Amino acid sequence: MDQENTILVVDDSPVNIQSIAAVLKDDYKLKVATNGARALEILENDDAVDLILLDVMMPEMNGYEFLEKCQSNPSTKDIPVIFITGNNGAEDEEKGLLAGAVDYITKPIRPAIVKARVKIHMTIKMQRDALQYNAMHDMLTGLYNRHHLSAEGARKFAKAIRQKSDFSVVMADIDHFKNVNDTYGHIVGDIVLKAVADVFSKNNRVEDIVARFGGEEFVILLEDCDAHDAKNKAESFRKDVEAQLPAGVKVTASFGLTNISPMYKSLEEMLKDADTALYKAKEDGRNKVVCYSLDMQGEE
Repeated sequence: MDQENTILVVDDSPVNIQSIAAVLKDDYKLKVATNGARALEILENDDAVDLILLDVMMPEMNGYEFLEKCQSNPSTKDIPVIFITGNNGAEDEEKGLLAGAVDYITKPIRPAIVKARVKIHMTIKMQRDALQYNAMHDMLTGLYNRHHLSAEGARKFAKAIRQKSDFSVVMADIDHFKNVNDTYGHIVGDIVLKAVADVFSKNNRVEDIVARFGGEEFVILLEDCDAHDAKNKAESFRKDVEAQLPAGVKVTASFGLTNISPMYKSLEEMLKDADTALYKAKEDGRNKVVCYSLDMQGEE
């Protein structure tokens, strides 16, 4: 198992923590807490915890209370929890599993059992994470896919409307990409797509969404970003794409963008107008950034 996988051990007994650590330290990165409050602090400041080993009987906040707090927090609700406890009755085990724990190990621990069960649940967690990643990301470029763009973009659009904040949509298209595939082949075409995707993914903020929209088209959602800043951002992207020579191929891209306004009722309407502006950039000679204006209506 990868040492990068992280386990949080929560137990008020240092002796118990040492016993568990002795079993797992060679295979996993371990974090420890001697009470629920400290464990919650660790989870709040560290998003790398993959599995929690949790004692039931602890002062101030017992294991059930801690688990309930984890499950009520969107950022921690999917972390699997294994109870490790001295309560070894069938009713205790049933209660722990019904509370949401994925497994129940009784004390005194048996090292081989702890190792085996941790490995099983860590494997399940990694497989689930991989499925979730693949459901949200484009396989070739690693960017978000159109499905995630639609779902998360709708949420960001609604937030911007509700808070009356800025929100910009940028649509980009690699110029003459069919010629790249026809001239150099699809393998080189894939290299070009990944290189352009890297430009977009490396030069955005955490709150932005960069997605492959389809084929050689990309969409960038810029939260709290007005039209002026969005145009500057797109211009920076344009220059960075032009400066590249992936597989020795000269590449440029065209950009269309729009900014949120009361006329928009959905993200789809913004995408449509960003696409109209992109079409205008192509029509005007490509390798350009064009902002949508009402004058463009009827030009498609």
